[in-house]
Amino acid sequence: MTARVAVVGASLGGLRAAESLRSNGFTGEVVVVGDEPHLPYNRPPLSKEALKDGIEAAALEFRRRKSVDDVIWRLGVPVTATDLGAGSLTLADGSMLGFDAVVAATGLRARRLAIPAPDGGRHAVRTVEDAQNLRAELVPGARLVVIGAGFIGCEVAATARSLGCTVDVVAPEAVPMQRPLGQEVGAAMQRRHEAHGVTFHLGRLPARVEGGATVASVVLDDDTVLAADVVVEALGCIPNTEWLTGTGLDLTDGVLVDGWLRALTLDGAARDDVVAVGDLARFPNALYDGVARRVEHWSIPTDTGKRAGATVAARLAGTPLDPAPFAPMPSFWSDQYDQRLQSFGALGIADEVSVLEGELDGEFVAGYLRAGHLVGVAGVGLMPSLLRLRGELLATAAPAS
Repeated sequence: MTARVAVVGASLGGLRAAESLRSNGFTGEVVVVGDEPHLPYNRPPLSKEALKDGIEAAALEFRRRKSVDDVIWRLGVPVTATDLGAGSLTLADGSMLGFDAVVAATGLRARRLAIPAPDGGRHAVRTVEDAQNLRAELVPGARLVVIGAGFIGCEVAATARSLGCTVDVVAPEAVPMQRPLGQEVGAAMQRRHEAHGVTFHLGRLPARVEGGATVASVVLDDDTVLAADVVVEALGCIPNTEWLTGTGLDLTDGVLVDGWLRALTLDGAARDDVVAVGDLARFPNALYDGVARRVEHWSIPTDTGKRAGATVAARLAGTPLDPAPFAPMPSFWSDQYDQRLQSFGALGIADEVSVLEGELDGEFVAGYLRAGHLVGVAGVGLMPSLLRLRGELLATAAPAS
């Protein structure tokens, strides 16, 4: 009987896993199930150029290798439950899908406000439809309040300013993008935004959103009232793991996996029939240490998808797993105004940040160190230096004590 691999999530990670299955010799059936009606598409532009220019889903689709021309796509029908013992998935339309192995590639969903608020005028940015709906309201003169000062919030703020909106950003942190970038670099990015007319309300939380059918204002916890025609909730994301509830897997923060991306149970055993990829996977990175972390960076869906596909193909063929340690180099970029912030490595584990080249208010490269050891770099401009340091990170990265 032909073996079947079910890929749950029509995401970049899901696509790369399907391609990896084929490139690693799996000739059985591959079925990709997605909750959105679209083929896998590129999400980073949704808060940047797609939000500004109104790009359609088809224009954002990833190119697919010919090796996956025979993949079966079941789109617009999410998986609601999983029975690992029976090897079956339950879909929202009531149908069942059996599998010999399953790839968890369902990614994240936007976290939303948990305070009183009208429905009209409130937006998150996670899907093409989200970006389209928000774009329709970002007209010149519109008053936008962004709640959250991470990358999505700051990218939306920059795009909205370019469209002629007034922009207020509210966040509890001391500086925007503080968690990934640190205090000094985050403060420098704040100055860039302020130079473009963005107003920040930092160290503050929204208390309520007022209005009738649509938003009219955001009231902060210090009673400041911000007039608002549009509110964007950029509050981070939640892993989509509900369809795996009751399977015995460790779903504490995404899906805990080992270095082969095999899902681990609550008692630490690896499941040979379940792998997880992309933002959903909480994995140890041999470049740094044995601590399992979720990494929401652009490069990770491809790296994890390739590894997971190879793992499943080997398991179904009865061949050994790749003995090489899993050591991907995280990378991301963020376009804000006419500047691109580029990063390589694991900024979040650093305990020290140092400017290595340039100046923070111009082009710069910042080094992120842990126990004196370089674990990541970020910068604006100076790409030759950033690429050189990326090579050094790959060559010298090692677990810190």
